[in-house]
Amino acid sequence: MSETPKEAAKPLGFWGVWSLTVGVMIGSGVFLLPTVLAPYGLLSFGGWLITGAGSIAIALILGRLASRTKRTGGPYAYAHDAFGELPGFLVGWGYWASVWTATAAVAVAFTGYLTVFIPALSDNAILQAVTALALIWTLTGVSISGTREAGIVQLVMTILKLIPLGVIILAGLAFGDSANLPEVNPSGGSVTGVLAACALLTMWAFAGMEAGTIPAGEVTDPERTIPRAVVAGVIVTTLVYIAATAAVMLLVPAEELAASTSPFADAARNLGTWGPMMIAAGALVATAGSMNGNIFVSGQMPMAVALDRLAPKVFARLNRQGAPAFSLIAASTLSSILLIANYTRGLVGAFTFMLMISTLMTLAPYLVSALAEFRHSWRSGRAWAALAAAAALYACFAILGSGLEVIAWGLLLVVIGIPVFYLGRQKAEQQD
Repeated sequence: MSETPKEAAKPLGFWGVWSLTVGVMIGSGVFLLPTVLAPYGLLSFGGWLITGAGSIAIALILGRLASRTKRTGGPYAYAHDAFGELPGFLVGWGYWASVWTATAAVAVAFTGYLTVFIPALSDNAILQAVTALALIWTLTGVSISGTREAGIVQLVMTILKLIPLGVIILAGLAFGDSANLPEVNPSGGSVTGVLAACALLTMWAFAGMEAGTIPAGEVTDPERTIPRAVVAGVIVTTLVYIAATAAVMLLVPAEELAASTSPFADAARNLGTWGPMMIAAGALVATAGSMNGNIFVSGQMPMAVALDRLAPKVFARLNRQGAPAFSLIAASTLSSILLIANYTRGLVGAFTFMLMISTLMTLAPYLVSALAEFRHSWRSGRAWAALAAAAALYACFAILGSGLEVIAWGLLLVVIGIPVFYLGRQKAEQQD
């Protein structure tokens, strides 16, 4: 087994990075957002615009940082370069935990959508757990088989998940009725309050945009490819989210939409009996594609840390296919343990709370990356410094929206990472 990435092998190009960005962002969450936003009426689109603009600003900052380095690790590498070893490690540590936790969560969501096609799953917790575990390890096997193979699967899944969303958008244009649209502000709240609430609800749909920056060592011409692919991916995702939400609102009367548990399926009934099944299949592909991207990243992040000798070098070892097999197996093992805990009585609440922390630890790297760019550009590039400051404020807004309790637990996870840092670095030095 080799111990560093192959310099000549660059299996990911523009579309590979683009699909990783879009594929991780568009998961199962978008399929419920029209219902969640329905009580806020047409003002909810203001929330989409705020989060879309904030996310594009962060994407531009991530692209700017990526243009200066070929190092694998994304936000970890940016924090390491700007602030040193410990801050970099803590960003990588928290982010890695968020990724393998999210993998377990999305596996549960996948199993839930699969009950549409296999009703026997709905009342059998053991069969649900086995199905979710099988998916985790199947996709882990894809990543272990090589970066190129994982990239191809990710691109195919990303295209497939966009198809049903595209069909709903076209159906909205063809069959939509403006009479179905909700009022501008049915809640009666202040415009500022409604926009803030909608922004908090929609910003979670953009988590994962950083995924395309992480495997820089596997990307052809990463300084140019990653910025273009990540920014393009976030723009495409923003447009798809807004257009799909508008289409659902045109197809489903406002009163029904507010009470719907499957808004896209309800909208798809305009296409015939096959419509809801198409949406269920699309949700399966969306969740599987998001899982595939998370699993791939869960191997790349510890590899990047180990290459900097801040973790045992076994995490950086590559198999014959050029994949960090040990890192992937370690992350998927942790995902499996957490998933099994989800199906054990008494631990469901702990699992749900871990998901909230996972979301927070995905947002924190955005803030650190924005601060890294501000530190680099505040003298030489005032426009970029201003954009970085705006991105940092947006990231703070997103983090505060998580709630003080979740933030406190997130800080505890960071504190736990400090002794892990010193122990991991010491072991890495002993192995050299």
